[in-house]
Amino acid sequence: MSEIENVQDSARLHGSLGVYVHVPFCARTCDYCAFYQVSPTAAMVRQYLDGVAREAGMIAWRKPVDTVFWGGGTPGLLSPGDLRKLGETVRAHFGGVPTEWSVELAPASVTEARLAVLRELGVTRISMGAQSFQPELLAALGRPHTREQILRAYERIRAAGFASVNIDMMFALPGQDEAAWLADMREAVALAPDHLSTYCLTFEEDTALWVKLSEGKVKLDTEREAQLYAKTWELLDAAGYPQYEISNFARPGHACLHNLNTWRMQEWVGLGPSAASQHAGWRGANISDLAAWDEKLSRGERATEDRTALTPQLLLEDSLVFGLRMNEGVDFAALRPLHPQAPWSTLEELAGRLAAEELATWRDDRLALTLRGRLVADAVGTEVMTAMEE
Repeated sequence: MSEIENVQDSARLHGSLGVYVHVPFCARTCDYCAFYQVSPTAAMVRQYLDGVAREAGMIAWRKPVDTVFWGGGTPGLLSPGDLRKLGETVRAHFGGVPTEWSVELAPASVTEARLAVLRELGVTRISMGAQSFQPELLAALGRPHTREQILRAYERIRAAGFASVNIDMMFALPGQDEAAWLADMREAVALAPDHLSTYCLTFEEDTALWVKLSEGKVKLDTEREAQLYAKTWELLDAAGYPQYEISNFARPGHACLHNLNTWRMQEWVGLGPSAASQHAGWRGANISDLAAWDEKLSRGERATEDRTALTPQLLLEDSLVFGLRMNEGVDFAALRPLHPQAPWSTLEELAGRLAAEELATWRDDRLALTLRGRLVADAVGTEVMTAMEE
C-alpha cells in the first residue's frame, strides 16, 4: 500500500467526518459577500432540495457523520417545511446522531416556526450573523437587518433552547473607529452568547465592496486592523471568551467542532452548489451554479470541479498552515509518523526562528503562534509553504 493510501485509510478509519450543506439563497447580496447565492423562486427551491437528495445518495458514506454545518447564503430563507425536508434528507445519511449540528441564520429570518423545526431535527447550534448593532455600519455593509431584529432574533433563539449559540461580528468596516467597534463587542458580550466569531472585513473581487475600494470610496488600513485585532482579543479574554482560533472565541465546551475538524484536515462532504469537499482521497468544490449543478446530478454525476488529490505533502502543508491559526498550534510529533518524507529539518529550523523572533512558542515538539505571531499569521503561512517546497 502506498504512503498516500496509508494516509487516506487512516483518515477514513480514525478521523472525523463532517457534512457542509450550502444553501445558496439570499434575499439580497451584501456588499462584502463573495459566496455563491441567488434570489430564490419556488421552483429553484424544489430543484435545490431534490438535488441535495440526489447528491447525498451518491456519496460513499464510509463512517457516521460527526458534525454538520448549514451555511449560505441564508438557510433561514427556506420555509419551515423546506427546512424539515432538507434536514430529513441529510439526516438519512448520517449513520447516527451527529455530535454537533450548526445552522447559520440571518436575524431577519429567525422565526419561532423555523427554530422549532430545527430543534426537532436535532440541530444543536445556531450561528447568527449580526455583524454590527449600529445602523450606519449595517447600511455600509448592505446588511438588510436592524439592531432591533438582532435582539429579537437572539431572544427567540435562546428561548428555543439550543445547546450553543454563536454571534458573528465584523470589524474594520467603512466608517468604524475603535470606539464603535468596542461598543459593538460590549453589546455582543452583554447578550451572553456561548461563542463569538469576529471577522476582519475583507475585500473580495466581484463584490460591491471591491468596486468601492477600486473607486477610492473606501480604503484599507492594515495598521488599524491590527490594533482592532489586539483590542478584541484582550476584551473577549477578560469577558470569559478565550480565543481558540484567530477569529473565534468560546466559553469552555462551546468551540465549533465542525470548524475544528476542518482546520485539523479531517474529512468533510459538501452538498449543494459551490460546496467544498475533502473526502475519499480528493478535494474539490461543486459548480457555483444551481442549474448546472442540478443538471450534472440529473445525469448521475457529482458536480464537483477542479478535483485535487490529497497527497501527503498537501495534507501536511494545510495541517500546518491552518493548525497555526489555532491557539493550540500543531504537534510535530503527531504529524511525523504520517508524513515521514516531509522536510522536517527545514520545518524545525523555521519553528526555531519563529520562536526566536517571539512570533511563536516551540516547546515539546509543539509549535504555536504568540499574540504577535497571530497578527501576522498569513505571512507565517507563506513561510510554511516555502519551507515545504525545499
